[in-house]
Amino acid sequence: MDINNNDIILAFCLTLIAGLSTGIGSLIALIAKRTNKKFLSASLGLSAGVMIYVSFMELMPESVHLLSGIYSEKTATAYMLLAFFLGIILIAIIDLLVPEDENPHEIHSDSDKGKVLKRTGIMMALAIGIHNFPEGLATFTSALADMEIAIPIVVAIAIHNIPEGIAVSVPIYHSTNSRKKAFWYSFLSGMAEPIGAIVGFMFLMPFWTPTINAMLLAFVSGIMVYISFDELLPGTEKYGHHHMGIIGVILGMAIMAISLLLM
Repeated sequence: MDINNNDIILAFCLTLIAGLSTGIGSLIALIAKRTNKKFLSASLGLSAGVMIYVSFMELMPESVHLLSGIYSEKTATAYMLLAFFLGIILIAIIDLLVPEDENPHEIHSDSDKGKVLKRTGIMMALAIGIHNFPEGLATFTSALADMEIAIPIVVAIAIHNIPEGIAVSVPIYHSTNSRKKAFWYSFLSGMAEPIGAIVGFMFLMPFWTPTINAMLLAFVSGIMVYISFDELLPGTEKYGHHHMGIIGVILGMAIMAISLLLM
């Protein structure tokens, strides 16, 4: 694949936009008196619909198509599936290594509650930052491969980063009463995405081949499918509006189907 400097700069800028949306979530949490949970559930569902549709209908078939030009169709499919499940395994391992920080069941004093809230926010920021690292690589890789596919992926990841920003900033703010600290913890967790893009670029570019390009598309698909089923869809349940989430999923798939048909 022929990659020029303009392609790399544009791919990095798109990844940066996706990462910055975590800060947007933080600002929403600090400014708004309450969050519109119906809208949040629908937005998370829409992100999942876009990611799932793009993964199964575009990235994975494109990966097989590219690999079929090098290998037999059966071998090409096997390599695609290997990369797809490696993507799932990577993000699943990250989940296992970064456990969710749950509030202990014991009753705490008010001062202890403040410490627990602050620790929750910091751990949440760390966990989200680690999760955002492969997301940055996914966004960057898709942008290098096909800009028409990359833009909806960027939008979907940006939307799903907004509630992550809320999740980080709220406990930090309530434990420190500092909007500044709440915003910066959230902002920095989102910056893991462009860092992931830079590290991925520096590591992969010297070895870039058509096979690596094709397998990365399937690898990215695995990451996005896992995120959709493990984070986004459960998120719609967490905010208490299951049907709004499902409507969002269907709408996200329909938007992608129509947009790809018209391209």
